[in-house]
Amino acid sequence: MKKVKKAIIPAAGYGTRNLPITKVLPKEMFPINGRPAIHYIVEEAAEAGIEEILIVVSRNKNMILDYFDRSLELEAFLEKTNKQHLLEEIETPNIHIQYVRQPYAEGLGDAVKLGRHFVGDEPFAVLLPDDFFLCSKKGAIDQLMHAYNIYQNSTIGLQKVKSEFLQNYGVVKEKKVDKRQYQVVDIVEKPRSSPPSNLAVTGRYVFNPSIFTYLEKVERGAGREIQLTDAIKASLNTENCYGVNLIGERYDIGKDEDYRKLMMRFWKKNNLL
Repeated sequence: MKKVKKAIIPAAGYGTRNLPITKVLPKEMFPINGRPAIHYIVEEAAEAGIEEILIVVSRNKNMILDYFDRSLELEAFLEKTNKQHLLEEIETPNIHIQYVRQPYAEGLGDAVKLGRHFVGDEPFAVLLPDDFFLCSKKGAIDQLMHAYNIYQNSTIGLQKVKSEFLQNYGVVKEKKVDKRQYQVVDIVEKPRSSPPSNLAVTGRYVFNPSIFTYLEKVERGAGREIQLTDAIKASLNTENCYGVNLIGERYDIGKDEDYRKLMMRFWKKNNLL
């Protein structure tokens, strides 16, 4: 049985939904309870047993690299000023992180494709930092990895979405195989009408390395970009793919309303409201 030990986090987008702040602050660095959003994504992967992460960045995302790097100068300052208790506050998840630059913003599929050499012939996870999950038990990617261990086929995260919002997502046509697990029969990117179900693709995936074969072959899709959804759709002709209806609350931090709701959750948790 092949186990998932590697993950790719695509973080190279321009963050156009959140302009103008994203001119200077990557949306992956938006603060949530004192830590940037991407900290929690890396933490989610580490807690699920991921051992290595590749973060795909662009030229203006050096802040992400700086955050996960040690600041020896700051550590020395805290030691010198008897503020050693703050050292644990600047710790980041204990996991090996590598980086690769995406020269041009050519879509999620293109970003994932940059991880081919990093992945090799192993299964791997993909976590989108826009999608923030609050789960009471297993994290979102952990739930997918559990399903992958059963089926040994690519597995994607799903959640039910109101019909009026389905046009913003990839939506699957499915065949139920278990209480919260489905075989994916078809997938449609942002259906304008007649969506095949109310199950939308969320920002968590586990893939077999064969997905790269389809990413190399797919033509540019929506927005003239290489769409990951199109590669998944192409793979269904020759491979099985499964979906898991993830247990947990999902927040799209690229949406102002979701970001505010998430902040409210943390404030209430910390008795700040």
